[in-house]
Amino acid sequence: MNSDKNRVVPRVWLITGCSTGFGRALAEAVLQQGDSLIATARKPEQLGALIDQYPETAKAVRLDVTLSQDIQTAVDTAIATFGRIDVLVNNAGHGLIAALEEVSDGEMHQFFETNFFGALRLMRAVLPVMRQQGSGHIVNLSSTAGLVGFGGSSLYCGAKFALEGASEALDKEVKPFGIKVTLIEPGAFRTDFNGRSLATAKQSIDAYAGVSSASLQWFKEMNGQQPGDPAKAAQAIIQAVDSPHPPMRLALGTDAMSLIQEKLAWVKTDLEAWQQVTVSTDYPEPAKSAK
Repeated sequence: MNSDKNRVVPRVWLITGCSTGFGRALAEAVLQQGDSLIATARKPEQLGALIDQYPETAKAVRLDVTLSQDIQTAVDTAIATFGRIDVLVNNAGHGLIAALEEVSDGEMHQFFETNFFGALRLMRAVLPVMRQQGSGHIVNLSSTAGLVGFGGSSLYCGAKFALEGASEALDKEVKPFGIKVTLIEPGAFRTDFNGRSLATAKQSIDAYAGVSSASLQWFKEMNGQQPGDPAKAAQAIIQAVDSPHPPMRLALGTDAMSLIQEKLAWVKTDLEAWQQVTVSTDYPEPAKSAK
């Protein structure tokens, strides 16, 4: 045990999207340090090599985060196999490059099902377990785009902004139960986000070519050249989970740091410039009654 009285060693992790990217790097890291893992993916056969290497501490489970039945099966399997869930990592998701006007109703709903509602369902499914334990840590993979809006990424930013708000509120709801919540906000990392995991809308509108097409071209050119190292990101996430006082938000990468600092400065500038208008909308002070 460490200084955190609720810390259990080895811990049991449930990580979504373990086939590639952040999920795979984190899965490998937690197993290397001796923790136990429910590794999930839509195609669990892609996790075969990982499970073969750690047959006693790793178990692969099929999980499509849009399916409530899959989510409950993953949670039940974790309890049946290891008896508890100490860390949930919501990592599964994908990008979408498109201006808002280019996206259909169906594409909007599908995107939020995977990138937002899936995470909510998983959190809701593990919370009874963590409340009963009196401990637990929920780690949600957000993005720099969870705080900073980028043209050509309206849906992606919308889903990540939503995840940020839900996570911040959840942290206040579950703190009395010994449960912690951390948002991870990576910049550009060398995962397949810029490649296989990046989708586009079925419809394109020429008027937005300077936004959507330019954004897509940037992502393609950056693919394989991103400055962030997923293995180092995995260690940073573990460090946050290890901490008795983990951050609510953890930005990863020098690009993330720079972009978030610019956003905070912009918000502060607008707030101060419009302060007089902001405070003018209150009712006037009620008149004091005569004595």
